[in-house]
Amino acid sequence: MMLAGCSSRVELISQVSESQANDVIAALSNRGIAAEKVPGKEGMVSVDVAQDRIAKAIEIMRAAGLPHEPYASMGDVFKKDGLISSPTEEHARLVFALSQELSHTISQIDGVIYAQVHVVLPEHAGFGETGNPSSAAVFIKYEDTANLDEVVPQIRRLVANSIPGLTYEKVSVELVPAAAQPPAAASGQSDTVWGLQVSAGSAAALRVILGVLALALLAACAALGFVLLKSRRQGAANG
Repeated sequence: MMLAGCSSRVELISQVSESQANDVIAALSNRGIAAEKVPGKEGMVSVDVAQDRIAKAIEIMRAAGLPHEPYASMGDVFKKDGLISSPTEEHARLVFALSQELSHTISQIDGVIYAQVHVVLPEHAGFGETGNPSSAAVFIKYEDTANLDEVVPQIRRLVANSIPGLTYEKVSVELVPAAAQPPAAASGQSDTVWGLQVSAGSAAALRVILGVLALALLAACAALGFVLLKSRRQGAANG
């Protein structure tokens, strides 16, 4: 009963993609928390952790911006649905598609936890009117150990060269560091033994101890059964 209580696990996240689950498991493993994938419906999965580690797991996920939300591609935004869109709808979809494509590209930079590009494309100006110039704002949440200042000019050029009518000066980049995480334990890894989460270095010894205790319990049960059986037979013989 004690082992069953210690081995209880809870669902950390549910109905996420395989890649999202892998990111979560990798981040938790690096912080010494064992996590498991559980198959779900329609190719989606869930991630379980030990009940007593749920608070720490959520803290690690929040600091790492996990699970990462999937970015939509141009193909996703401009699907052929057979409906005729208005110029305003097409404009809004184009802005969203550009934002998603650029956000996904920037998120691939080492040290970036989450990236979001906000694009402003001017509407077509009327006759004799001067339209507002295009602009973009880039929000980046990054690991506190990374140094992204050197790549900010490259990010601005990437965004400026990807959007028609956008100049380098009209691209702003805001860098926000994630909350610093305390260093992991010296072993850096943990293991699960009969539902008990321990450091990897202690796992082998604990398995031996629990195995010996289990064998001792079985031996005690066998001896008790033998004594009871012998006592019953003696009672029957005397009767």
